[in-house]
Amino acid sequence: MAAQVNVGGDAAITPDKSDGTNEVMANLAFRRLAIANVVLLGSKEPDAGGWVLIDAGVLGSANLIKEVCEQRFGAGRRPNAILLTHGHFDHVGALEELAQEWDVPIYAHELELPYLDGRASYPPPDPTVGGGMMATLSRFYPRGPIDVSKWLHPYPNGRVPTMPGWKLLHTPGHTPGHVSFWNPQTRVLIAGDAFITTNQESAFAVLMQSPEIHGPPMYYTTDWENARVSVRKLAALEPEVVVTGHGPAMRGPEMREALHKLARDFDAIAVPDEGRYVNDPARADETGPTYVPPMKG
Repeated sequence: MAAQVNVGGDAAITPDKSDGTNEVMANLAFRRLAIANVVLLGSKEPDAGGWVLIDAGVLGSANLIKEVCEQRFGAGRRPNAILLTHGHFDHVGALEELAQEWDVPIYAHELELPYLDGRASYPPPDPTVGGGMMATLSRFYPRGPIDVSKWLHPYPNGRVPTMPGWKLLHTPGHTPGHVSFWNPQTRVLIAGDAFITTNQESAFAVLMQSPEIHGPPMYYTTDWENARVSVRKLAALEPEVVVTGHGPAMRGPEMREALHKLARDFDAIAVPDEGRYVNDPARADETGPTYVPPMKG
């Protein structure tokens, strides 16, 4: 049975503003919007290199995202780009509206492009993994495609565009082209959904946001072998701070200990006992899915 790794409350980075925005450090903040986080990366000072938005929330959140960005960076300051960890519905819901408003480039891994340029839909979510209401309802979640091809670009050679000092890490498993962002100088990791810090399968846990280290959301992970490799790659970085796509940001030795436990015991902690993709992963290439296993039963 998939589980979680509990983390002491001191590891969680809690909201420092009444509006719910979490400032992790001077050039990094995140905001929870419904069931997912958006990340604001870059300087608040004008003429200091600009900023980027990482991920774009759920459908209907565009106005709130713009409001949060204006509060942090000032009215009229557009981002240099919108960077995507992956293209699931809860990370691209406001993407097209924001792109039309800001007219800035959108970057994603080349294996995510088919789901963002109208060519392909993701494999179906798997409500049979169990764990709570969010997993049960996953059969109804939108899986694309959307089409933002007017603004869409692949990431260039492992770099994070317009953000010097940050490295792009391909961390597949949750999706084929999932990426994370790593700053070796500050040891800050923006992990997307490669692993998360709340039990995303449970509606109650999503509401309460208890600090726990989990594997990627079970109902939308289609390649558990690659997901395991990605978590072990990220744990080996020994991050000081992690910001994930779901749940609170965390820092410090308790977080690292929990992340190493997840990496070490990934199959027991993260992988569901049964499910469509547990022993038969979906496969994909630059055109989209090439194999989707049949639904069991």
